[in-house]
Order: sequence, then C-alpha cells, then structure tokens
Amino acid sequence: MLRIVLFAMLLAAAAQAQQSTPPQVTPSQDESSSSLPNQLVDNPPAPQPVAAQPPAEQVLAAEALISKSDWKGAADKLSLWLAAHPTDARALFDAGYASDALGSLDEAAAYYRRAVQANQDSFEAHLSLGLLLARQQKPAEARVELAAATRLDPGEAGPALKARAWRALAQLDRALAEQGGDLGEASKDLLEALKYSPETDEDTLMAASLAEQNEQLDQAEAAYRRLLARNEKSPQANAGLAHLLILQKKYGEAETFLRTALETTPDDPAMNAQLATVLAAQDKPEAITLLQKLHKAHPEDATLTRMLAEVLAEAGEIADSDALYAQLLAATPTNVQFLVAHGQNLVRLNRFAEAFNVFEKAVKIDKANIDALSGLAFAASRTNQPGVTAQALEVRAQFAPDNASTYFLRATAYDTLRQKQQAASYYHKFLEASAGKYANQEWQAKQRLQILEK
Repeated sequence: MLRIVLFAMLLAAAAQAQQSTPPQVTPSQDESSSSLPNQLVDNPPAPQPVAAQPPAEQVLAAEALISKSDWKGAADKLSLWLAAHPTDARALFDAGYASDALGSLDEAAAYYRRAVQANQDSFEAHLSLGLLLARQQKPAEARVELAAATRLDPGEAGPALKARAWRALAQLDRALAEQGGDLGEASKDLLEALKYSPETDEDTLMAASLAEQNEQLDQAEAAYRRLLARNEKSPQANAGLAHLLILQKKYGEAETFLRTALETTPDDPAMNAQLATVLAAQDKPEAITLLQKLHKAHPEDATLTRMLAEVLAEAGEIADSDALYAQLLAATPTNVQFLVAHGQNLVRLNRFAEAFNVFEKAVKIDKANIDALSGLAFAASRTNQPGVTAQALEVRAQFAPDNASTYFLRATAYDTLRQKQQAASYYHKFLEASAGKYANQEWQAKQRLQILEK
C-alpha cells in the first residue's frame, strides 16, 4: 500500500511540475537539433519499479523523503545505500528520480541505465529512461528504451501507464518522421495506446495531425470534428479544422472556427494571422486592422509584414504597402518575391523607370520567374524599350503560355520596332484571346491591323 501511495504522489508531483515551469532542456551535441514534442519532453512520469523482494529500510526512508519533495535528502540517503548495494534496482531507480528532480539529468540517466541493467524487465525504468533521453534531445536512444517499455508488463502501474508508453513512442516516432522516418509507425503506436485506455483529446489531435501530414485530409477533418463534438471550444481542434478549410478555400467556415479558437487564446499570433488571411480572402476591411495590430506587436515578423503589405496593395493603399516592401527588402535585398511586389507597386504609382530597374534586378536573380519577366516587359514598354519588352516576353514564353496581355505587349513592341509581320500576327492572337474583355486595346489593335495589312 505504501508503494502505491508513493507512486500516486509521484505522479501528482509530475503533473504539478507540468503546470509550472517546464524543465530546461539542453540539446545533445551528437543528436539532431530538431526539438521533440513538448508533450513528450516536458513531463516524464516517474513511477517506481516493483522490487522482487521487500525494500530495505534505508530505501523506504528515502522514498518517504521523495514523497515530501526532499530530493536532496533522498539523494544523500540513496547514495550511501548504493555505495554498499550497487545493483539494487529499486534504489537505483529512486536515485534516478531524485537526480532528475534536482536537474542533474546526466546523473539521472546514469542511474536509470543502471536500474535497467539490474532489472531488464523493469517497465518503469525503461520508460523513465526513454522519456529522460527524449528531454535531452536524444531521439534514437530514447526510442530504444520506449520501445522496450511497450514490450514489458507494467505491473502495479497498470494499463494506463502502458498506454502512456505507447503515446510517448508515437510522439517520438512522429518527431523522427520529420527527419526521414515513417509516419506510419507513429499511427501504429497511437492505435496500440488506444488498446489500453480511451481516446484522449491529445490522441485525437495527434491522429488528425498524422492524417494531415499523410495528406489524408478527409480523415484529418473527421478527427478534428470528432474532438469538437466532445469539446466545441478546443482551440487546437478549431484552428486545425480552420487550416484544412483554408486549404479548401472555404474561408467563411474557416473564419467561424478561428473566431471560436481565439475566444480561448485571443493573442495567439498564428491564429490571428490565419484569421487575417481568411478575412483578406473575403475582402473584409477588418483584415487590415487585424494585420496592422499584429505587425505593431511583431514588427520583425517578415510573414506578417508581407501579409499586411499584400492586403494594403489589394485595398489600393499602394504607398503604405510599398513602404513595407522597402522594409522587407532592406533585410533581404535579393528576395525575388519582395522585388516583384515592390516593382508592381511602383507600376501602380506610375514610377515606371524605377519599376524597370527593380524587375531587371529580379530577373537577374531568377531568370525563370514569370512575374518578374512580365513586369520587366511591361515596365520596358512604358519606358520606350520595345526590344527589351519583346526579349523578356520571348523568355517568359519558355516557362508559361501567352495570354491576352502578353500578346498585346508583343504586338505593340514589334509594331514600334517596325516588324510588321510579327506585329500583325500578335495583334490577331490578342483579338482572339481578348474576346471582348479589353475594349480600348481591341480598338487599337484593329486600327493598327488596318494599317499594317494594307
């Protein structure tokens, strides 16, 4: 009974630690720098192993100190005991737990390893060592221990902790999949966990995330909706479902779910950015206000700055938009996307010579960028450089088909260059592609054809 009570107290202490400041993690020098999931690394449970024989009084005394969170006192008692009894699996495990609580992670790992060596069938020792190694950003080593735990009998810990081992392995396999592993392993691990305990909200979120990563969007949506049926205010489920709806361009529905998610986490920058995206897609003025607020709070965030610049341009506030692109280009002067957007703003401001220079720079960086080539051709036409217009459009045609606009630019460029046959050909192509959409240009094309084809 004392053992079970102590175990419950240890789990309660672990839960309390999760709600407070999580332990600091120092990544290992010889492992991947990718961080493992917080659910896995921040709250390793520390159940006690079951000894094959009654523990010594000194070990029980140390465990009594552990139950009072007197980690130093427990560590001192256990150190003395282990000096004389170096293969006591229970004492080694307790010493690992005390060292873990004191923040001596390497020492804790050493004790857990010794506990495993002393008792290869200790479910709790393998599990705790695996979780500790995960916290130390040693995923390959952690996986060996967690997998070992899933093959062992949890004893007094019961099925709930066996499920925890499978869930931890699922989280680790998902992290390893990002480094080239198999997402299918994480899905299998999660299914095994559900054999030992009911599905939790975290399970459903993981199932949805795994399905989305596997591009099984229908399954991902079903999982998010299943969670929302249990907890309609879940910010993660609302945000996750909104993301899927954005991919499907169902912006109105996505807005509804994002607003629900933001009721719980109103200052979440990622969800606010998503909301701004769907508002902009629906041409709602609120998008500008929201993005301006986000940009003010996070002025160095290039994504938010770009989003605000795009929305301002679409709203016709070209000068304000271009000031933001100037800010972005100051930090990344060779970013072609920013250069093209800056050039397009300069065209809207009738600053064609400046636009020409910007598009020319963009094309030099990315010779196959369709928007940069289109911009260069147009700016050249407005600065009386028909040869550049024709050449830019010839290059563009290697990467994208012509349209009514490029046909007209080609026609006028060849017309200016007095290449009558090419000009007439492209005027005809323009009229066919335009189909009544560009009345002024169509009138001009017909007038020029009358002259060219006399």
